[in-house]
Amino acid sequence: MQDHFHPVPRPPVPGPPPVPGPPPDQFAQQDTDPRAGIDEAVAGLDDLAALPLSEHVERFEAVHTELTVALSTIDKV
Repeated sequence: MQDHFHPVPRPPVPGPPPVPGPPPDQFAQQDTDPRAGIDEAVAGLDDLAALPLSEHVERFEAVHTELTVALSTIDKV
């Protein structure tokens, strides 16, 4: 009879700890219409094709931030 070795599976190695979100005051109540910055940020995408690829992320992040701010205030509209 031949012995078969079956290794015991090891528990998964934990990944890096979660990254905390933005500080609470980052999306504080604005005095202006929360949609005001969206148009400006989206307008920054107009010339995206002319920009180096490395600058695209910054433009998309600006739009994402403005949308996040607007959506975070949706219950207060």
